[in-house]
Amino acid sequence: MTDHLTSIPDQPSASPTQLLHHLGTQHPYRPSCLKFFKIGILLLLFPFHVFLLLRLPFLLLLPSPASSLPHPTPTVTTMSSPTSYERLVRRLYRTNLYNPVKLGLNNIENLAQALNSPFYTKENENSTNATSAKTHNNGIGIIHIAGTNGKGSVSYKIAESLRLSGYKTGLFVSPHISSFRERVQINGACIPESEVNTILTKIFNACESENIPATFFEITTALALEYFSHSHVDAIVLETGLGGRLDSTNLVLSDLSVITSIGLEHTRILGDTKELIASEKAGIFKPNRPALVGVDVPFPTIKSEAEKHGVSTLHTISSVLGSSISDQFLEKDFDEQNSYVAKSALKIARTTPAFKLMEERGLTIKDEAVEAGCAQRPPCRFEEKIVTTPHGSVNIILDVAHNPPALFHLFDKLSKQNPGVKKRVVIGMSSDKDLKLCGEILTSNVENVDNIHLVEASHPRAAKIQDMIEKWEELKGSNYDINDASVEKQTRTALKLAQENNELLIVCGSVFLMAGARSALGYNEPRDSDFVAKEAGANLRKDLQEHFGNRVWSEDEESEGETEREFEEFLEGALSNAIPKK
Repeated sequence: MTDHLTSIPDQPSASPTQLLHHLGTQHPYRPSCLKFFKIGILLLLFPFHVFLLLRLPFLLLLPSPASSLPHPTPTVTTMSSPTSYERLVRRLYRTNLYNPVKLGLNNIENLAQALNSPFYTKENENSTNATSAKTHNNGIGIIHIAGTNGKGSVSYKIAESLRLSGYKTGLFVSPHISSFRERVQINGACIPESEVNTILTKIFNACESENIPATFFEITTALALEYFSHSHVDAIVLETGLGGRLDSTNLVLSDLSVITSIGLEHTRILGDTKELIASEKAGIFKPNRPALVGVDVPFPTIKSEAEKHGVSTLHTISSVLGSSISDQFLEKDFDEQNSYVAKSALKIARTTPAFKLMEERGLTIKDEAVEAGCAQRPPCRFEEKIVTTPHGSVNIILDVAHNPPALFHLFDKLSKQNPGVKKRVVIGMSSDKDLKLCGEILTSNVENVDNIHLVEASHPRAAKIQDMIEKWEELKGSNYDINDASVEKQTRTALKLAQENNELLIVCGSVFLMAGARSALGYNEPRDSDFVAKEAGANLRKDLQEHFGNRVWSEDEESEGETEREFEEFLEGALSNAIPKK
């Protein structure tokens, strides 16, 4: 006889009900005792099922075991999608990866034509009277500024003076500190993101439909001019990007051209002498319109260029403000020099047809507004701020002193303005600077090396901390963190120590570190997201830089003024007693 128990399923997961069913259906005789066996099993299981049913509502309300732990459960966050503004500006930053820069006005002129821009109409180039002023540039007064050093500061001072006088004033400058939108302003307010979206979309479409290989700076120039035009500004202050003659801002027919200073910069592009560079910058001069030059220029070259371009009158600071303003006096303080250039420019502007026409509408450049406007400084140009902490306040100076000459002048001014005051410095440099000489100036002007905080800006051109120390070994004793070289961390640390030790905190170096420092110091201002900011240097990566012959250049590269080799010779004499010889 077959043992029917051997046919019971050997699945370990078989339930008691399955087993009972199997026993009841497979056994041929189904004895009555088996019924009692099944009933007994069910009675044994009944209390357990009832217990589970009664407990179910309470089990659902109980917290999960993880939530009852003393530490919080990590949460998963998702990145928000980039906005239209972020996508468009990111695309703009990457433009030069695909459209190599070629100096010239073809792109910007073609783009202006495609956009139906009111600026730069050649038929009005030789006009001088008020009637023609109504037609060219839509009656907008334009002041165009070039120069090796000071052009950004002079532009800012002029724009502020015009704004305080009641003019609706557009300002175009570069580079920016925290947000791309800083480059384009009206009355001190950055261009709104919505305007960037609308105008950049229009420009990109024009570039594609007309096959215009416009670059970052050309597109940004077109963006500014479009915004100023449809916003119906009264005046525009334009800062050149590089040089003058072939700079995209030279599209406009300006009412006044200004050259702040001439130094050796971008020599493989503009020329290897001050005279050649002056000729390039004088390319912004316009026929039958005035021009102004600052104190540090090769005047014979400038005068020759003014005659060649048909300038109506070539002015100097002394010829405008009086012979009592001596060149030697002005050269002692850059900000004072910039203020006098701005004041001279505003005095000349009053005499131009465009600004005379605006006088008929009741707009005049007021003396008190000029004084107040020229007393202002652009952000991070010896910018003074007081930050209040829970334990006291700290005096802070932010300055984009990014090379040996600038650092020398910064500390020279600090020693005169704040004699005997202890200093604490947060500094980060660009990799293409003379890091050894910068370190030498730094350690000779700061009491203790541990009062120096080294940082790295999140930018392709930022110098590594290891490189700064390698170039000047005294910096080994400074404050830095190789694993977290962020600007924000060291700025917060330096702020705390400066407050505790009653020190003046100085944040200086590359423009690229300023956004992080300002954020750490509590500035409430527009700042681009990391999605945008990390692309800001996309066209500066070593293998993707812009080339002009043998010269590599970026449109945000700042002017150097004197070459660092020249400055080393000057420094040897000026700091012979201050810097210990190695």
